[in-house]
Amino acid sequence: MIRFDRWICAGLLACLCVWPLWAQQGDAQDILRRTADAFRRAGGVCASFSARSSEGVSSGVIRLKGEKFVLEADGMTTWFDGRTQWTYLSSSDEVNIAEPTPEELQGINPYAWLALYEHGYALELLPSDAPATWRVGMMNPSPDAQIERLEVWIDKATWHPVRISLTAAGYVEPVVITVRDYRTGQAYADDLFRFDPEAYPTAEVIDLR
Repeated sequence: MIRFDRWICAGLLACLCVWPLWAQQGDAQDILRRTADAFRRAGGVCASFSARSSEGVSSGVIRLKGEKFVLEADGMTTWFDGRTQWTYLSSSDEVNIAEPTPEELQGINPYAWLALYEHGYALELLPSDAPATWRVGMMNPSPDAQIERLEVWIDKATWHPVRISLTAAGYVEPVVITVRDYRTGQAYADDLFRFDPEAYPTAEVIDLR
């Protein structure tokens, strides 16, 4: 449902044209590592966003703490406590329970890409359309990859992602996510990331585990 956009330094464009590939890979990896470190140090995070795809435009809010998250967007709420995922659909008043794979989480959690640079993705620095951001491209060379390409824009001052573009296998157009508001240091109890059946007493529960 959710996907991402691009990042990287416009100021380095002239240098990138002559740098060897290993230099691009190394610098892109360092940018992503610093971004991931900033996210891990941020504590609880609350981000509002808009997502654009060939199917239209949507918006939502995601709250994160480590690997845990709760996502609200377009009549759907998804909770993930690090192992179990609950997805509630208001249109049908039902909740599906599953234990998603890391690959499946990448299509749900906009920040799951933070660890992809450690798992075989080829990285490159790209010219950015915003001078205050870095833009990193991430390509998965595997023919079995569910996510073929990611591009991420990162704010140079804060190391926060501001835009993400994700192209899934079998799709021509990417899903582009723009972060509208990004707040760190939020205090979240672990219960926030689990479905509360008492809050949805009429919901039909479908266990897919």
